[in-house]
Amino acid sequence: MKILHSLVFSNLTHTGADERSERRHRDSFGISEGCESCSEESSSSCSSDDSDEDSSPLPTTLPIIHTNGQVYTYPDGKAGMATCEMCGMVGVRDAFYSKTKRFCSVSCSRSYSSNSKKASIMARLQGKPPTKKAKVLQKQPLMAKLAAYSQNQNNQQSQVKTKAAVPLDSFDWGNYIGSGDLMGAPVSCFKHVPMGTSWDDITEGIRVEVLNSDSSLPMKVYWIASIIKLAGFKALLRYEGFDSDSGQDFWSNLCVPDIHAVGWCASGGKPLVPPKSIQHKVTNWKAFLVKRLTGAKTLPSDFSTKVQESMQFPFKKLMRVEVVDKAHLCRTRVALVQQVIGGRLRLVYEESQDGSDDFWCHMYSPLIHTIGWSRSIGHRFKRSDVAKKLDGQVDAPGQLFAKVKDVDQSGEWFKDGMKLEAIDPLNLSAICVATVRKVLADGYLMIGIDGSEAADGSDWFCYHGTSPSIFPAGFCEINSIELTPPRGYTKLPFRWFDYLRETSSVAAPVKLFNKDVPNHGFVPGMKLEAVDLMEPRLVCVATVTRIVHRLLRIHFDGWEDEYDQWVDCESPDLYPVGWCQLTGYQLQPPAMQGE
Repeated sequence: MKILHSLVFSNLTHTGADERSERRHRDSFGISEGCESCSEESSSSCSSDDSDEDSSPLPTTLPIIHTNGQVYTYPDGKAGMATCEMCGMVGVRDAFYSKTKRFCSVSCSRSYSSNSKKASIMARLQGKPPTKKAKVLQKQPLMAKLAAYSQNQNNQQSQVKTKAAVPLDSFDWGNYIGSGDLMGAPVSCFKHVPMGTSWDDITEGIRVEVLNSDSSLPMKVYWIASIIKLAGFKALLRYEGFDSDSGQDFWSNLCVPDIHAVGWCASGGKPLVPPKSIQHKVTNWKAFLVKRLTGAKTLPSDFSTKVQESMQFPFKKLMRVEVVDKAHLCRTRVALVQQVIGGRLRLVYEESQDGSDDFWCHMYSPLIHTIGWSRSIGHRFKRSDVAKKLDGQVDAPGQLFAKVKDVDQSGEWFKDGMKLEAIDPLNLSAICVATVRKVLADGYLMIGIDGSEAADGSDWFCYHGTSPSIFPAGFCEINSIELTPPRGYTKLPFRWFDYLRETSSVAAPVKLFNKDVPNHGFVPGMKLEAVDLMEPRLVCVATVTRIVHRLLRIHFDGWEDEYDQWVDCESPDLYPVGWCQLTGYQLQPPAMQGE
């Protein structure tokens, strides 16, 4: 078959962005503003001094329980004791996590199950019999892989990688999704990822030029293929000429270098050669393509350039930031950027001697801030003992961080002691009864989870007043979500009216909460890649199982429902199918069942 060297189609058109109808903002916040109460509860606050020695006075109305150096208040004081099977901590049984009360925290519960299942998976991959014995897997191999990729990325900043430097452990999204009903969330649902704001032009049916893998020629040759199905960055492609025959369909990431707009071969002198298995079907392939491609759509001409530009990230190594202290949620610490992968940052706390005390988050995470943020709003901050800065250190510029909505705190605003519902930062599968413990500047609040707070406030968490992770009292009931009552609270089913009266407190007014619902595009059943926020260095295969306004219920495939997470639709910890492959990040495959 003669190679076509100069095939140009002037009638080929680019896809246009479809007009999207605005989603009507659904409002299930229609809760009575007047939840009765007696008086506001006075509460202690976390100090804003630059010290980690400050602690709040212990409440005098509840029994006090000392557990491994932590001081807890417990509503009825009648709890038994339990021992954590992961770390050995002894504590109040009802303050332990999971239905079986085997672990002192969700982190221990997840670590125990994760290590056990990962050990079994590794054993199978290595041909060894599976074992149920939990083994703590060191994370150094992953760090080494990520470091290797980071170095490779630094050496080739202006190029999109053909092959990820981090091995993907043979997990194949294409085989997992297949050609059936499973669907991946569109890239346009994720505005924070490469091409997230430029993906509306990519639709099923457009044609691309791709490598021809069905050729006996010694050099690279290309052929036209159609997009049959889209799943995130990945597309199910079918070579032109196979018509309804799906036997040689294949999945490919549309952002890799070997995917091009139609006409690329002609402009670059590359050969277009039909697959050898169908060469006999047509005698004049040039005429065949002209007929098929006239009026068809292809990738925008600047698609590859946009991909490369969107893969550049402003955060650089050794930039200094303030980030939440993972050991004491109520305060921040200084950390240094050590790696940037796909917009995700590996931050090492400044005092870490060997670099092992680290924290992963996206550059748009609400958990990181510019240097000086804590002092400016009155947030607690752990002063660094490091006197000498490393060469090259620089404070990250303020414009690099995610912006929050300006609020007016001079009028009606949150007050200390007000009750609300909040996603528990230590158990993201739960929305809990919570209390505003301290009102900070610039709209920020310190929130405590009722019934399980450390008495010194060390597990209070900072949410902005406009955060989509806090809700008015009654939100869960009206949206048929299970509300987690305070640990030890015995008057079940939980009733907000009774609880407010018993605690002499008031509910935060409904009108103070964020009720904006963007037209996010997610639907239940969509597949995606999601950060395990209990182990934030891990990005896992996941599914959207429920949507409530802008709130998504994320399920990690292969894991029990108790590890699900409630996440905002605009969370920077959610990524499209194929994001890990594109950026070179390690993707965690679904856990095996029954281990």
